[in-house]
Amino acid sequence: MKAFVYSGQQGELELRDVAVPEPGPSEVLLRVETCGVCRTDLHVIDGELQHPEIPVIPGHQIVGRVIRVGAAVTSRKVGDRVGVTWLSQSCGECGFCRSGRENLCSAAVFTGYTHDGGFAEYAVAGETYTVPIPSSLTSLEAAPLLCAGLIGYRAYSMTGSPQTLGIYGFGSAGHIVAQLAVQDGADVYAFTRDGDVAAQALAHAVGATWAGGTSESPSVRLSAAIIFAPAGELVPLALGAVEKGGSVILGGIHMSDIPSFPYSLLWEERSLKSVANCTREDAAGLFQRIERTPVVPHVTAFPFLRTPEAIDGLRAGRIAGSAVLTLEG
Repeated sequence: MKAFVYSGQQGELELRDVAVPEPGPSEVLLRVETCGVCRTDLHVIDGELQHPEIPVIPGHQIVGRVIRVGAAVTSRKVGDRVGVTWLSQSCGECGFCRSGRENLCSAAVFTGYTHDGGFAEYAVAGETYTVPIPSSLTSLEAAPLLCAGLIGYRAYSMTGSPQTLGIYGFGSAGHIVAQLAVQDGADVYAFTRDGDVAAQALAHAVGATWAGGTSESPSVRLSAAIIFAPAGELVPLALGAVEKGGSVILGGIHMSDIPSFPYSLLWEERSLKSVANCTREDAAGLFQRIERTPVVPHVTAFPFLRTPEAIDGLRAGRIAGSAVLTLEG
């Protein structure tokens, strides 16, 4: 099969012919239909996440059809359309796993980082770590939900039903979270790169009350803010924008250093919290919600062989919404 492989050369992917993987007893083999391109993929390829499995096939927002099942598989069958997320496996035995926090498992394995992912024609995944894709979603629409949607959903759940929500970094996760918040009656304030007209237009299209650059300030105080952009300098800005008792949630897996800031920005019971990975319960909850109140990602599709172009476009900030590789047809 053809696959794009990261071999440790910072910023570089190589198209290779590699063997089709064999599913283990509790795994399924998927024919990949689509795979989202996530900023986490950039962090892997650009060497910002340490200790990936080398070589590794990136990609962790996979939608595919089951074409073979392992001998012990009982809940998936050939022909099922399923999604694969960042969390590939957890130990199931540690205190985190037993308390429903498998996202914090120290022995966890991650798709496209420590386990081969979906920048390929085929991929294997653990049976119980796949999620059924509702028929109401196309494979293009579903792919960004499997990480951008999930991390956004988990981050949003930590904000406590805000009346006014700030979103810093209005990309794949941001425009999905905005739709959830607008459905819940919140006013959304989207902070983009200064001058990013496309991202600001997308924010208005999905219902944002206000959209502007991070150097601008809306006329209201925010109940909560989520930072998706990997820019530590946004943390003091967001803390300064939220009201007393407000929360700032950090939704990225990697961020530049946070500059020092005065305690007054955190005082008055403001809180600062990070989100790490997602759980299978998050996936079930998000897709159940979407079946009740649809969320439609804004997608730019790239044929599989144009994967490097998608990566470069995301790195340069040229893609509004989500980038998705397609292997269908």
